[in-house]
Amino acid sequence: MRVAVLLVSLASGYFAMPQSQPMKRRELLKLGYEGKQLLRDAMVASDAASAAGVKKSVLRRRMQALIDHPQGFFADPQLGDLARSIAEQRVGAELKPVFEARREPAPYRRWGGADIDRNAVEQLENACRLPVSARAALMPDAHLGYGLPIGGVLATRNCVIPYAVGVDIACRMKMTVLDLPVPKLEGHRDRLIQVLERETRFGIGAEFARSHRRQHEVLDDDWSVSPVTKRSKDKAWKQLGTSGSGNHFVEYGILEVHDPPAGPAQPKDDSSRFDLEPGNYVALLSHSGSRGVGAQVASHYSKLAMNRHPELPRELKHLAWLDLDDETGREYWHAMNLMGRYAAANHATIHRHIAKALGLDVLADVENHHNFAWQERHDEETVIVHRKGATPAGAGVLGVIPGDMASPAHVVRGLGSEAALRSASHGAGRVMSRKKAKNSLTWSDAKKQLADRGVTVLSCGLDEVPAVYRDIEDVMAAQTDLVQTLARFHPRIVKMAPAGERPED
Repeated sequence: MRVAVLLVSLASGYFAMPQSQPMKRRELLKLGYEGKQLLRDAMVASDAASAAGVKKSVLRRRMQALIDHPQGFFADPQLGDLARSIAEQRVGAELKPVFEARREPAPYRRWGGADIDRNAVEQLENACRLPVSARAALMPDAHLGYGLPIGGVLATRNCVIPYAVGVDIACRMKMTVLDLPVPKLEGHRDRLIQVLERETRFGIGAEFARSHRRQHEVLDDDWSVSPVTKRSKDKAWKQLGTSGSGNHFVEYGILEVHDPPAGPAQPKDDSSRFDLEPGNYVALLSHSGSRGVGAQVASHYSKLAMNRHPELPRELKHLAWLDLDDETGREYWHAMNLMGRYAAANHATIHRHIAKALGLDVLADVENHHNFAWQERHDEETVIVHRKGATPAGAGVLGVIPGDMASPAHVVRGLGSEAALRSASHGAGRVMSRKKAKNSLTWSDAKKQLADRGVTVLSCGLDEVPAVYRDIEDVMAAQTDLVQTLARFHPRIVKMAPAGERPED
């Protein structure tokens, strides 16, 4: 009878041998299974081996041996998956390139006072660690950007950095001096506003209807230089002559031409001459870039660059570069230059259509990129100079450096400072983020300041009012060795994207 009961008990499992215990989390950590995913995989493998009856003491020895030599466990029915996973990770780690910074950071010079954003200084110093960096400079309007700070200038050897050019490729300035007597700026105000609002468009995705699309020879260029530009040519045509959003603007104002400054004589090159007699003139000033297509080019090649440089630490990932000996690097270079011509065409059509609609002749014009890369000679070598929010300021080169909407823009001539890589600031420079401006500023204060300066703003966001920028005169005073001022443009009628538009500057 007792034998029968015992047999029944064994059959029913009352006296079944206890299952082996799996290893605990802290035990696996002690063996070196660190990292969330690796620890999770190790616990799964340990549970499987325990369920298969492997004693804990044996399991511990096997798990120790596995992490040291995973190849010996590929065929193990419970531990094989873990072993293969560890081996694959180690092979990948061995193949991943290691970031090697310059032995000594590339030298750089800095302009401006103590109010320069420390984050911007740190970004430029990070850029100087890149093995491809040759030299750098920081302009007095500098503030935080992606990768390279706004106001950063970086020379590299045989490569281009998409994020050091900027998201808005070839963002630029253009001024035309109009044959309109200054008193008529006020007398013809309604007509001037009507033409301005009709002859360009503001806002993300702004474009012209087919019947009003602009024409320019840039559309005859080769747009197949990049798959991005090839598929986006029609979009570029729709947006030709539009102004976008963010800090982009078109404005009328009074240009105050000074007596010729002391210093270098007028250059013989007509493109760098500024021959207006001293006095006051009506002028049109615009600021915008390569619109949606330029942003697509920047996004596409920035991602390709970052994928090619996984070794870069987090703080440098937006400074990933493309070699110009490489097909992708050359492709970006050609696309960037096409976007430069396209941005120039944008401004040209805006100014041409406004002048034509007003029936006015153009007396003079000045224009320049300030988000671009150029091949130049510095320190007896050929380098790629990235100016991200910086104005070219070679000896005799003309440019426009704007202030805020209530402060003067400066027409300047470069002095060719080699220490600054022949560069200058591109504007007054932000001192307040867009979010902070919206949370801390008021329209009533902004409108009072604008009224005091005699400025009419047709549309803009609170994040673009004068209080968010440095004093342009302080910025100009900090770079007297970089440029000389030939004239000041005082805004009077300003048009920007309406409040609420996502910025694309």
